[in-house]
Amino acid sequence: MELIPAIDLRHGQVVRLRQGDEAQATVYSDDPVAVLESYADAGVTRVHVVDLDAALGEPPQRKLIGRMVREGVSIQLGGGLRDRETIGDALLSGCQRAVIGSLVARDMDTFLGFAEELSGDLVPALDVARGEVRIAGWKEGAARNLGDLCGHLMGAPCPAVLVTDVERDGMMTGPNLELARRVGITSGIPALLSGGVHALSDLEAARQIPEIGGAIVGRALYEGAFTIEEALAICG
Repeated sequence: MELIPAIDLRHGQVVRLRQGDEAQATVYSDDPVAVLESYADAGVTRVHVVDLDAALGEPPQRKLIGRMVREGVSIQLGGGLRDRETIGDALLSGCQRAVIGSLVARDMDTFLGFAEELSGDLVPALDVARGEVRIAGWKEGAARNLGDLCGHLMGAPCPAVLVTDVERDGMMTGPNLELARRVGITSGIPALLSGGVHALSDLEAARQIPEIGGAIVGRALYEGAFTIEEALAICG
């Protein structure tokens, strides 16, 4: 199972939000590149970067992301990637993967077309709160349900599907393993567990589930619940 540390960017700083609420933001660093370097030095090969500015409809942080790409760690970028142009810009900047959320729920056919064109580069994101798929920065409910969306993803040439339990994101309350397992089974794509990881035991439990291919970890690392080295040892 792959360990993928999360770096959320807001106005050039590394932050974490609680349940996607900007009013509940904690700033952890003014130097995202230094944070990325520390992960690389520990042996991390991929980092999940979210451009919160772009996700919230503001200009994307392209220069900063370009600096992070040049550090040589594979970057999986999400935030505001809702059309072919923005997806193309992310990949051309050097990001290895583009994470697509709202488009998956709003226009599955278009997403699948992009996925075929950019085989292996796109990661669909399913953000779920109380069983409902959320879109537009988690502010709106999707018209299609989770099972329907997962069924349409079956067979798509995607390396992973990101599964976030919105209610647990940034809360350090433990991840929703069953949700990730269910999405992995019904989509046929390895799930990336996101939201709530707070202890090494969470990673150990996730590693036992074949449908979970990786875990996104943010706040637990920033607040010292465990070290990168300990997490890498668990994930293998």
